[in-house]
Amino acid sequence: MKKSWWLRFSFLMVLAIVSIVTISPTVFNFKESDNFPVKSKINLGLDLQGGLYMILGIDFKKVYKDEVKGYARKVAFLLKDNGIESEVGELLEVEGENDPRHTVILRDVTQIEKAESKVQEFYPGVLRLVGEEGNTLTYALSNITKTRIEEQSVGKSIEVIRNRIDEFGVTEPEIVSQGSDRIVVQLPGIKDIDRAKDLIGKTAKLEFKIVEDKTPGVTLLDWVKKAEEKGIKYKKGERFSIYVNAVNEYLREENLLPKGFEMAFQKTLNKLTNDIESTTPFLVEEVPKVTGDDLQDAFVSIDPQKNEPYVSMNFKPRGAKLFEQVTGDNIGKRLAVILDGNVYTAPSINDRIGGGRAQITLGSGNYNSLLKQARDIALVLRAGALPVQLDFLEQRIVGPSLGQDSIQKARFAAIVGSILVFIFIFIYYRVSGVIALFSLALNVIFILAILVGLEATLTLPGIAGIALTVGMAVDANIIIYERIREEVRKGISNYKAVENGFESAFWTIIDANITTALAGMCLLNFGTGPIRGFAVTLLIGIVATVYTSYFFGRMMFEFYMNKVEGQDLSI
Repeated sequence: MKKSWWLRFSFLMVLAIVSIVTISPTVFNFKESDNFPVKSKINLGLDLQGGLYMILGIDFKKVYKDEVKGYARKVAFLLKDNGIESEVGELLEVEGENDPRHTVILRDVTQIEKAESKVQEFYPGVLRLVGEEGNTLTYALSNITKTRIEEQSVGKSIEVIRNRIDEFGVTEPEIVSQGSDRIVVQLPGIKDIDRAKDLIGKTAKLEFKIVEDKTPGVTLLDWVKKAEEKGIKYKKGERFSIYVNAVNEYLREENLLPKGFEMAFQKTLNKLTNDIESTTPFLVEEVPKVTGDDLQDAFVSIDPQKNEPYVSMNFKPRGAKLFEQVTGDNIGKRLAVILDGNVYTAPSINDRIGGGRAQITLGSGNYNSLLKQARDIALVLRAGALPVQLDFLEQRIVGPSLGQDSIQKARFAAIVGSILVFIFIFIYYRVSGVIALFSLALNVIFILAILVGLEATLTLPGIAGIALTVGMAVDANIIIYERIREEVRKGISNYKAVENGFESAFWTIIDANITTALAGMCLLNFGTGPIRGFAVTLLIGIVATVYTSYFFGRMMFEFYMNKVEGQDLSI
């Protein structure tokens, strides 16, 4: 035997052993607790192991309101930095139009032209001036800004959802846009469905607002009671922010809310069921002083004295400056920390707070429950706030029974098909057919091992891709063997017939697989979900097919001819 043959054989054995070890946990269903060097298994898609399928929608009417409120706050800070004293006014809506407006009120009417100039300088093409009356400027979003918001909202939401799901630990989620205002989320193998939904849907809208304590608490409770009499109540399972928005809309329609203020609530949860037992109303400024956009990091800390977890937050340099300014200007007042409409804490401001740090305390309750809540809050704040509120339009929990049934049928079909192919090859090509059978077995082993190594997800279309690959591998072997037969009929020696047969078949095999690979790359780049799963297994299978059919087959024929030297080839 030549030295080169032994090198190629050694390389093959290393590949085969590594591949068999890699797929063993999947084949024998090893658990992580089992003492085996490899823990990874093939990831199964939503169609094979079940999971969560959701369609989320975006309400751009609310998005525009939030955006114009945010810009009003930025305008007020801009004017203050330029020596123009002003305050944020109220949100205005024009009936029948999706074009909310916000007012900014100047202290000195003589500075109105300077204020307009500064806003135009810093926000060209972003805001448009729609009203000027006395010392009040009214701004709305420009059409360019609205278009930009619509284009970026879906993309940014997908990015944030993916970041949250990655931290949640779901393998190979599928998150794609559907139209201009829909997002489809598929989470295969998810176990804690309620928690996953909560993390995905949580807006993570963090706001710091000054509490207005002049209005008696009895009055606030009376307002809430009036809203309840009109049927506005919190419904279990509903997003809390929806209830908060409904209360505020009713109070504005009844002209009960003071201008520039809104209601927020602090929830009291049942320690055992985690259901809302009661709510405490707060009257807070409508426009936040500091928001989650100013946040740099969020993480869980433990209070050593109370042994209770809480969420620590660090602000960006600009946010730290704003937070210090807000606390310095409002000493003696209360500052509410609000996340998605829920007031977590509302401490009194005793002094200017520098350093760019703040915290969210979670109240009393079970330690493990509070720790889980703190981790979830820190996760969504750290992964980023959703740029828009997402509404759950459709939800389907796909059971694993469908996947198991599909796997069983696919396994049965693969076994029956493989047996029939093997019988045909063995009868038709005799001893040479055995070499083909070994190459087909190695082909499948290599494909599965690469899927584990790449942490790719196997779906039903992926299984179809493997079946197609096996068919292509059989075809490659047939092409080679028929070329060898042609050479043998010419009366050429066995060594030369095999050499010529492999060389003449090589480019035919390469051409066929290159064209298939190009189609697979197009599917991978432009397809989504199951189509990508099919493309991945197809591309992996093409590489494995070329190696096993040509290089492995040729090596085994060299070994076979060395053993039967001087005899006829069994082909």
